[in-house]
Amino acid sequence: MEPGRLEKFPSPGRGSGLRALKRARPGELLYRAEPFACTVTKQRLGGVCERCLRRNERLLRCSQCKIARYCDTRCQKEAWQEHKRECKCLKSIEPNFPPDSVRLVGRIVFKLVTACPSEKLYSFSDLQSNIEELSEEMKEGLRHLAQTLQLYLRVEIQEAFQLLPAIDIFQIFAKVSVKTDS
Repeated sequence: MEPGRLEKFPSPGRGSGLRALKRARPGELLYRAEPFACTVTKQRLGGVCERCLRRNERLLRCSQCKIARYCDTRCQKEAWQEHKRECKCLKSIEPNFPPDSVRLVGRIVFKLVTACPSEKLYSFSDLQSNIEELSEEMKEGLRHLAQTLQLYLRVEIQEAFQLLPAIDIFQIFAKVSVKTDS
């Protein structure tokens, strides 16, 4: 569907929604977008391509970090711009491995500090924070994850002042939901 046929609207308590402005035919594609950021969970590493997320038993391994895996050289080349900073971080903490949420937020941070094309209907800043709904125990867990993230990113981002002023790591964790396929 071409731009202008959809609009974003606020949905109190739920964030934002999209609605069609014109009648759509059954089966018509209304909207498609690449995810802003995603990561393969630790339990799926080695069996899923980091770029296209297809399952495959015979994947090519990143020669640098030895963690990221790809279907073929095409997927590896397409992923390199986003993977190269993460690659340095993964190598810097060997033999340790960050939690899935830390890897995901690290990818989000790299996208936010790099000039990337803005989203057509949504941007990361449009996402609703759930911080008010979190218990103190959950907030403490997020603080711990934010500290872990700082250690993970230190090879690429040595000081917090290198982040854009609008980037609040704690808020990013509060906006991210980690979903896994079973």
